[in-house]
Amino acid sequence: MYLAPLPSFLESRSNFHDKKERFVVLNKTALLKMLPELYLNCLEPQLNASQLLTLEMLVWLLQFHKQIRIERLAACLPLPILYESRRRHIQRFLILPQLSIPLLWFPLIKRILLTQIQPGTQVIVPLDRTQWKQNNLFVVSVIWDKRAWPIYWQFMEHSGSSNLTQQQALLRPVLRLLKSYEIVVIGDREFRSVELAYWLKQKKVYFALRQKQGSYIKLRGKNYQKLSELGLAPGMKLFFTLGQVHQKEGIWSVFSGSLLEAQVSR
Repeated sequence: MYLAPLPSFLESRSNFHDKKERFVVLNKTALLKMLPELYLNCLEPQLNASQLLTLEMLVWLLQFHKQIRIERLAACLPLPILYESRRRHIQRFLILPQLSIPLLWFPLIKRILLTQIQPGTQVIVPLDRTQWKQNNLFVVSVIWDKRAWPIYWQFMEHSGSSNLTQQQALLRPVLRLLKSYEIVVIGDREFRSVELAYWLKQKKVYFALRQKQGSYIKLRGKNYQKLSELGLAPGMKLFFTLGQVHQKEGIWSVFSGSLLEAQVSR
């Protein structure tokens, strides 16, 4: 998203104490287009004029102060009301039902994708989970032009890895959103389960899921062997058409014609 440079009158006044001055800044702010036209077209059907103005002001304050503390944002919000009223105003705005991801973000990201990626194009969709302090964030993105664009995300109520139900719940709306593209889901070893792979196959979605070296494969006409016993060296790649794959924890289903790529990086 491209935004024009911060107006000098807002940049030079991070703290507003005079009510009259705050009102003047608010009037000037209302005349500016702080968000691109594409964003406004998606936001205007969901937010009224007052809510849209609040969103635009918060976008500027977040970029300028680089903080998400409500107290800090309320201290700088250019509204001609008391500090405590500004703080409650932000809190009420942030819990609006219109600010849900499906209602607000999905239409927006769909339009952005259509301007950048032609329907029918193959898109790489990585699954990723990040434990950041007490937050356990689960994200699905689209990789395009050497960048990962977040499509859908959820904060999990527990720490540690996700389970199959959570993975499917995160992927379902993304698969519907990207149905006009050829999707390839990729994931690290957290997402290596046969159940997820089989579910993606039923959805006619391509996938590449990293496996542990302790996983077993069965080549046609041969016995089971560990991935670690394939004799790989740094820089080598091997491709196998598999009969069966399984792990120590359980048996994988048979994927007729499934292709395994084994690679060790240098």
